[in-house]
Amino acid sequence: MVVIMLGFGMVIPVMPFYIKSFGASGKALGALMAVYGVMQFIFAPIWGGLSDRYGRKPILIVGVLGNATAQLLMGLSTDLWMLFAARALAGILSSATLPTAMAYISDTTSHEQRGGGMGMIGAAMGVGMVLGPGLGGWLAGDSLSYPFFLAAALSVIALLLVWLILPEPPRERLPENYTKVSRWRMLVQALSGPIGVLLFMSFLLTFGITNFESVFGLYAADRYGYGPQQVGTVLTFIGLVSAVAQGGLTGPMTRRFGEVAIIRGALLCSALGFVLMTLPETTLGIYLVTGFFILSNAMLNPSVASLISKRTPYPQGVSMGINNSFLSLGRIIGPLWAGFAYDMRLNMPYYSGAIILFFGFLVSLTSISPVESKLPKDVPPLNT
Repeated sequence: MVVIMLGFGMVIPVMPFYIKSFGASGKALGALMAVYGVMQFIFAPIWGGLSDRYGRKPILIVGVLGNATAQLLMGLSTDLWMLFAARALAGILSSATLPTAMAYISDTTSHEQRGGGMGMIGAAMGVGMVLGPGLGGWLAGDSLSYPFFLAAALSVIALLLVWLILPEPPRERLPENYTKVSRWRMLVQALSGPIGVLLFMSFLLTFGITNFESVFGLYAADRYGYGPQQVGTVLTFIGLVSAVAQGGLTGPMTRRFGEVAIIRGALLCSALGFVLMTLPETTLGIYLVTGFFILSNAMLNPSVASLISKRTPYPQGVSMGINNSFLSLGRIIGPLWAGFAYDMRLNMPYYSGAIILFFGFLVSLTSISPVESKLPKDVPPLNT
């Protein structure tokens, strides 16, 4: 995950400037982010179910190889439609990576270690986000395509590591006919089941956070005059804060306070962080408020994923795939809205993000119990 996210992190500060080179606007940037989410929403449960049936390692290999191919195609794009097509391919194939990695952690950790295990995935992603944006910004000084080419090369390295080193974990395999179920029916059944509120929370927090992620490069360029290198430096700082929070804090804090308390506190502080990010006029202020925002929300995804893993009555690969679909749904609607809101007013995505996450905080107070109830024995399987 470190190597994959290093490549992913490299292209983030470049993307707003890359799409501008094709003469596109904030709406187009939002749509480019959204098409990736659409593909992940559709295909993540499929990959999750296939990993339960055929094993984690083969599906991880498909995801990493697909990411390498898509990054190469994005770097070679000479027109906007080519960039969209490559981004869609990235969503289809790389959506095999994260839910399968989460299912792998679920297979290899105890109930008590689950929160820390999910946090380590977040930390690995954070390490990539520490090193990637600065490197990507530096490479973009020579050519906006270079970060995509290096990201593809790093994915090939990750492919070799998975293929040669990663063992296949023991797990309960699905019956042969399990993946024949309608994916839409599976999502509806899961949403109305024991983890439905948590899946809605995954969507909500991602919808909120993409109001920052999808437009920050444009925001920094238009408000502060930042270029790819400066945006990359800020994102490197953000990745460092995220890695420290997820790798060093998620495990101990979830063991002490529980996932529900972490989710509630992080949602409230993240909503406040959105408002604070509209205020700074100095470089120090930018780093302080973005650091507070990232520190607040860094533990959200691992905590929600850990809670889903503990409370789901379904196989881990399927559960993580479904969770990733709802995360992807947030990445569909969030960037589309953020791009539209940004073209209306510079600060609008941040204000809307604050409202969304505060609503999530209210939902967590009323609908997520801190006491882990026993899983019902009569939950219907997702292939009925």
